[in-house]
Amino acid sequence: MIIIKRNEKESIDRMLKRYKIKQKRTKLRTQLKDRKHFTKPSEAKRLQKQKAIYIQSLRSDEEKRS
Repeated sequence: MIIIKRNEKESIDRMLKRYKIKQKRTKLRTQLKDRKHFTKPSEAKRLQKQKAIYIQSLRSDEEKRS
């Protein structure tokens, strides 16, 4: 849980901005999305492998251009 304490003379907009920044740093939203649906370990490995292949292809394309 993220806790934000209000400082003196601080507007609500500024507090919301601090909250959003803290949320991005802790990656809270991505964790909640991941927990929403169960993914089998084999499916997680498959997706991780696909992502690695995609990134590798991007890097090899970039090397060919240079």
